[in-house]
Amino acid sequence: MTGYLAMGGHGLFVWGAYGVALLVLGGLGLLSWRGYRAARAEVSRLEAMAGRGPR
Repeated sequence: MTGYLAMGGHGLFVWGAYGVALLVLGGLGLLSWRGYRAARAEVSRLEAMAGRGPR
């Protein structure tokens, strides 16, 4: 198992790359989720101004 994790001496690079990729993808997911929530809030606000109310 230790040999697998060391990846022939390149483990730090490989696992570091996985870590960076995970952080980037997680950040993109978070930004997308926040943008979605902001867009829904804006739609609700505009509907309320138009007198339609929330769905």
